Amino acid sequence: MSIRTLFGGLREKVVGKNMKIVFPEGNDERVVRAAARLKFEGLVEPIILGEEKEILNLLTELGFADQVYTIINPNDYPEFEKMKESFVEIRKGKVTMEDADRLLRDVNYFGVMLVKLGLADGMVSGAIHSTADTVRPALQIIKTKPGISRTSGVFLMNRENTEERFVFADCAINIDPNAQELAEIALNTAETAKIFDIDPKVAMLSFSSKGSAKAPQVDKVQEATKIAKELNPNVALDGELQFDAAFVPATAEIKAPRSDVAGHANVFVFPDLQSGNIGYKIAQRLGMFDAIGPILQGLNMPVNDLSRGSSAEDIYKLAIITAAQALDNEK
Repeated sequence: MSIRTLFGGLREKVVGKNMKIVFPEGNDERVVRAAARLKFEGLVEPIILGEEKEILNLLTELGFADQVYTIINPNDYPEFEKMKESFVEIRKGKVTMEDADRLLRDVNYFGVMLVKLGLADGMVSGAIHSTADTVRPALQIIKTKPGISRTSGVFLMNRENTEERFVFADCAINIDPNAQELAEIALNTAETAKIFDIDPKVAMLSFSSKGSAKAPQVDKVQEATKIAKELNPNVALDGELQFDAAFVPATAEIKAPRSDVAGHANVFVFPDLQSGNIGYKIAQRLGMFDAIGPILQGLNMPVNDLSRGSSAEDIYKLAIITAAQALDNEK
């Protein structure tokens, strides 16, 4: 199934639902292009943050000024004092009103607060900010779902004009997760895969398949597999598996003949950030896959991070995914 078909399905899910997505980086041309397209197509109601005059001038220059946009400047937001009070209450004594005043003038903190207060359904940032700038306010304000200790970042991997669609995790956030954290990441990723109509078959990746090598790194993946199966035995999940055993049926018959996942995996959980980041970039550059993300998972409300090299098309796609995540949360 092609990337067009995938996003055709996601568009059908979100069109006309009036999902409000915050774009904190309203001074960036790519962001404005994506926001204008989303509004024109009726997919998302964008909330663009920044100086109104600057944003309107940019919209005019780009030929998108014929629509009415919600533009908010945190520095003259009429409900700013109430937002500060809510922020102090959420942070439970960890910040003062003076801290709140300073932090909420940061567009990422302000945007996340709009989501927390129910004034928006999700946020997309990172075109000109670091991952930490996007994730930190989300963790402090929105926080992770019950039973989840941390957020993680996945990439949706698609190759146009094929039926290949996979999810790779964690490729963005956790440098060296322990076994418990790796198990959580695996189960969260299985749930994320369902948003893209993927029936998840999760491979816990390693340089070993079913005990073929001995090392502490292998032990971690084995333990994570055990924990994940105990937490949710209904998920099709197996490990530890080398990538060829997870992906190639003929290799799976040799290396993991009794596995119901080996040879058929479509969700790949890497043992650490280093291997995950390298893996998705190899698939992207050599395998000619589109890499959409990182998509943050485990948060109570969707906040997603962009690569600073993102195109307007990338931002458009991630906003659609964010809206789909928000709808999924409402179920």
